Amino acid sequence: MVTCPIQLGQNSIISTFPSTAAAFFITYENVKSVLPHGSASYLTPVTHMVAASFGEVVACLIRVPSEVVKQRAQVSPSASTFRILTHTLYHEGIQGLYRGYKSTVLREIPFSLVQFPLWEALKDLWSWKQGHVVDSWQSAVCGAFAGGFAAAVTTPLDVAKTRIMLAKAGSATASGNVLAALGGIWRTQGLSGLFAGVVPRMAAISLGGFIFLGTYEKTRELLL
Repeated sequence: MVTCPIQLGQNSIISTFPSTAAAFFITYENVKSVLPHGSASYLTPVTHMVAASFGEVVACLIRVPSEVVKQRAQVSPSASTFRILTHTLYHEGIQGLYRGYKSTVLREIPFSLVQFPLWEALKDLWSWKQGHVVDSWQSAVCGAFAGGFAAAVTTPLDVAKTRIMLAKAGSATASGNVLAALGGIWRTQGLSGLFAGVVPRMAAISLGGFIFLGTYEKTRELLL
């Protein structure tokens, strides 16, 4: 998913939410418009998956630096955001701000592969049941269910991404190998480690999906 803004800190919401969301949905809608859809209904889920994947790749170019700074601020609360940013740039360069880009994309693409086709399918089912296109609040409810389910199944990737972003520079984990990070968590903490924080993650993303996708649908209705 778009990673819902509820997941980010207050400063991150202000600074990245509009641009990240815009980058995602501009890419999502444009890719969706050039891919087969409509008459070939069996291709519709694939269209949504591919469009969402492209959207996440673009959105992560904006999201990842913000997440790196945010997460380092959370483990070093005495340091200011600006100090963390300048320290990262001085010691690691621009690549330091993109530490975990691959792992973030590898988290977000599976998330979107689940969330967006499920969201669209739930809307289509609800529309069919009631005989007309869903309202924006109904789209929001579908977004909450889709987001919560996607959040649950992709939690291990989120845990691995966090470990990579917070790892000491130069360490094996900091190299960004997602499979190695997942293996290390499995060996030391087992299944519970891979799904650490799954309940609050589901709750936060469900709420975020309700607000975010409902607002998107309403805005899209007004514009179109």
